Amino acid sequence: MNLEVNIGKCKFKNPVTVASGTFGHAEKYYNLGEVKKLGAIVPKTVTLRAQEGNLPPRIIETPAGMLNAIGIENPGADGFIKNKLPAFAKIGVPLIISILGHTTGEFRELVEKFNECKSIEALELNLSCPNLGKKSLVAQDPHATEHLIKELKKISKLPIIAKLSPNVTDITTIAQAAENGGADALSLINTLTAMVIDVHKRTSALGNFTGGLSGPAIRPVAVHMVYQTVKKVKIPVIAMGGIAKANDALEYLIAGASMVAVGTANFVNPKAPVEVLQGIEEYMKKHKMNNIKQLIGSLQG
Repeated sequence: MNLEVNIGKCKFKNPVTVASGTFGHAEKYYNLGEVKKLGAIVPKTVTLRAQEGNLPPRIIETPAGMLNAIGIENPGADGFIKNKLPAFAKIGVPLIISILGHTTGEFRELVEKFNECKSIEALELNLSCPNLGKKSLVAQDPHATEHLIKELKKISKLPIIAKLSPNVTDITTIAQAAENGGADALSLINTLTAMVIDVHKRTSALGNFTGGLSGPAIRPVAVHMVYQTVKKVKIPVIAMGGIAKANDALEYLIAGASMVAVGTANFVNPKAPVEVLQGIEEYMKKHKMNNIKQLIGSLQG
């Protein structure tokens, strides 16, 4: 059974990865023998300089989902490369590094730093975090998206994946702009901007006031956006949003996604990505498929 997928010039042995921000300390939560089965790992987003993140509370459960306002807390690029990257590299699974710059210059510096790291397969540009204010939302402006990716493609030695926001009128417009800019792939969707109010205190339940909604609640929205996007672009799509079981991932693959990323489910079941992969394999055997390409984009009607 051939599960291999291509993203740019990269080849991954199967289509299952994890969403950034949900796999921060692999050695604490996962059996490394099982992690080696995954197609790729995406650590938490890295910024140029260290960030402390937002004020607590940062996470709250919602019906069929989770609202987070972490704020990209991370040790900065130098700290990540020195203290975090070696441990991830030792796992032996291809790494996709998620990066976020607050300016084009910061993105450029991040790309240059990670160009020098031999253990990285691709860069995911986090253009769409809803917890950092408007200055971070490049993915709400097609012109800004295209311009930024063009600039970074000039210097990047690694494939570029653009992570897009669902908080737009038409995600396909942004997707086409990213493709025009030279992106090798797209990653969608990021979390939906949302809010929970504490009715007893009459204030927001999150320290940041608003946050990003993830989990099963957003999956039908994400599946639709992936379906819309794959019809408009020729580059691969990495899909995410509420994947907890194999059937969830299969929806995205059948809709046309080339890879799938498990996110919020990791907090409930650390073995979810491996179980998703096993379920995909079982589905393909049941339906007598010997190549993942037979499954991708096989939606009828």
